[in-house]
Amino acid sequence: MNRLEMIKKIAEKKNEEKSFQETIRALDARKAAIKEEVKLHKKLTKSVKKAGHQSVGNLDLNAPENMYYSDKDTARFLENSEIMDAYNANKFSDGDWN
Repeated sequence: MNRLEMIKKIAEKKNEEKSFQETIRALDARKAAIKEEVKLHKKLTKSVKKAGHQSVGNLDLNAPENMYYSDKDTARFLENSEIMDAYNANKFSDGDWN
């Protein structure tokens, strides 16, 4: 083997090694992206579990607890509404009030 062939072999080996290292870096970057995605998924899953009371099963409109407003909800709604203010202002202005 002459010197030129040895240099070419060494250069080929270095190119292969460089290509391999680039592949490893790309793989590591892809793994990091997947890991971040999984972390985000876990965070979303945790927040979804936290908001379990708002899940689809709990928003069944035909369920009795969701079908009607409670007295407390109604009072809280009417407390500062303009409807209640107008009602109270005109309540006794009508002469037929019992």
